[in-house]
Amino acid sequence: MRDLTHGHLLGGRVRYSQPRTGFRSGIEPVLLAAAVPARAGDHVLEAGTAAGAALLCLAARVPGVSGVGVELDPALCQVARDNATANGFSELSFTAGDILGEPSGLFDHVFANPPYHREGTRSPDAAREVAKRSGDGQFDAWISVLARSVRARGTVTIILPAALLPDCLHAMAAARCGGSVVLPLWPHRQREAKLLIVRGVKDSRGPGRLLPGLVLHADEGGFTREAEAILRDGAALGFGGAPAE
Repeated sequence: MRDLTHGHLLGGRVRYSQPRTGFRSGIEPVLLAAAVPARAGDHVLEAGTAAGAALLCLAARVPGVSGVGVELDPALCQVARDNATANGFSELSFTAGDILGEPSGLFDHVFANPPYHREGTRSPDAAREVAKRSGDGQFDAWISVLARSVRARGTVTIILPAALLPDCLHAMAAARCGGSVVLPLWPHRQREAKLLIVRGVKDSRGPGRLLPGLVLHADEGGFTREAEAILRDGAALGFGGAPAE
């Protein structure tokens, strides 16, 4: 494995190593983990887990949850395993493989930060390019596989660019995940959202909802108090109410 950096997530609660170069985790996996409505005893799946940041944060927030992470890169998958061991999360396991293969088993909740870049300059780093680049139909395929991997009434949670919201809602509906709830992530107050979190419920016929969202950065600098509670203190990202029926 290439050179690693060693740091922490959730204000030091989670030890976290990742490659020094190539695809590196930002705040997205922490926010994604905070949006998964898992409880103790639930079994969850993350597609494209990379070095395991989202699953690690979820396990720290919800003691008693068990999880499986699937990662295409075997070396990066091993980093995720080592991260789980370093944090004592024996209930987490990581599998090297292609999530677009047939799913194995049903989970209570599934989630992903899927590849979505279709245009723009290609990265010279092969690992970063694979992690971020989406081919024709690949985004829809990810949502389809995730939906087939979740039990009835379970949730599918995705973080994605705002421009892909129509594609995401269409793919969710085609995969029988209704009642989609959209939560915008505003970089600053009165700025347009660049990222969204979308959560659907398997076999739900409930109406979609657009939530007020979360403002990430304060006008005076740094994160807002609400964002700090999630990113540093491990709070859940509130979606309001129970999953749609």
